[in-house]
Amino acid sequence: MADEEVLTLEVFKGTVEVMLSDDFLSLDEKRLIIKLANQLGLEEDEPAKVYEAIREGREITGGRTMSKGECIRVFTRVYEVALVNESVSIDEENVLAHLRHHLNIEDEDYEQVVAGLKKIITERYDDNVVGLMLNTLSDSVTLVGRLFDGVRTKNA
Repeated sequence: MADEEVLTLEVFKGTVEVMLSDDFLSLDEKRLIIKLANQLGLEEDEPAKVYEAIREGREITGGRTMSKGECIRVFTRVYEVALVNESVSIDEENVLAHLRHHLNIEDEDYEQVVAGLKKIITERYDDNVVGLMLNTLSDSVTLVGRLFDGVRTKNA
């Protein structure tokens, strides 16, 4: 999987499909999908086209090819949005695990993401919330990793 091409529309589609698996978009999922669309650099009409294709059961492929560095950056920024709420919901953890899969974020990359998030948290956020956010990150790392292993096994 590590050498597979990662395409923006396919990442977005796969992530939205996971979010819609329960036929409901939670507020947490909506925040993540808005950030993801922005970070993927999707055109203004592309998220709606993807959503429509999913609802109609049509295939939609393509988009721009992403570099490994871009995949790591996108995953880090979406993960940061999940952490801002002081707790990562089950929906968000599931989305992050699947997004990690779609972006081909391997274990070494994941460690890099977590280290980057720790740095971002300590540099950007108020001292009053840093401890809470770092605890939230620590709690979510294990679960997202476990969920990712399940996704990876299922798709192997």
